[in-house]
Amino acid sequence: MPVVKTEDGAQIFYKDWGAGQPIVFSHGWPLSSDTWDTQMLFFGSRGYRVVAHDRRGHGRSTQTWNGNDMNTFADDLSTVIEALDLKNVLLVGHSIGAGEVARYIGRHGASRIAKLVLIGSVTPVLLQSDSNPDGVPLSFFDEIRASVAGTRGQFFKDLSGPYFGLNRPDAKDSPGLRERYWLQGMLGGVKSIYDSIEAFSATDFTADLKRISVPTLVLHGEDDQIVPAGLTAHNTVKLVRNATLKMTCSRKTLPVEAGVLS
Repeated sequence: MPVVKTEDGAQIFYKDWGAGQPIVFSHGWPLSSDTWDTQMLFFGSRGYRVVAHDRRGHGRSTQTWNGNDMNTFADDLSTVIEALDLKNVLLVGHSIGAGEVARYIGRHGASRIAKLVLIGSVTPVLLQSDSNPDGVPLSFFDEIRASVAGTRGQFFKDLSGPYFGLNRPDAKDSPGLRERYWLQGMLGGVKSIYDSIEAFSATDFTADLKRISVPTLVLHGEDDQIVPAGLTAHNTVKLVRNATLKMTCSRKTLPVEAGVLS
């Protein structure tokens, strides 16, 4: 399998298809690069080089005990981009992946990046605190942690409904899509998936967003059931200098894999 090796010895699996201007995709929680297959097939067939990696502890990458935090995730992304010598990159992140690409720019700059897309982003910060009183209470994330630690298989099955908006009255259920989500989640290492809950909920990306100067498209579903747009997308676009916000109903105008959780 194609992998790059990080400074701490972790092996990060990646896909690298096609030729042309590179688009690099960073996936959501608790998934893998497979979640981008539809988009990679589409853009790869239209003259782009498409690259996606499995975050450490997810998919085919090393299941590490340590390093399951946003700084390390961003550094791993940098390792992939540097190893493949990618330039003029269109960098796309979904939910925790959007946080990852924001932290990548915060730590490594944007010299290799042409444009940025943040989809259903967890930025600038989700967790409720004195400085973020409208945030999501800690108890919500504690419940997710308990489910991942105790009944992960059933939790992911239950979560697949609101993740894709399949629990709405006008939605057509898709057992195959649910099972695909469940399988990706179950292939990940439980330690990284567990630790990532803190990474996507408690990390403050405000400083990272303020460093972004490349053209940035912020996409968010109006019916996002888990990452509230008012807390994330609307605040993100205020912090990024050259950002455009597009709110959309994900079931109708975005690829279904764009989903709603981290």
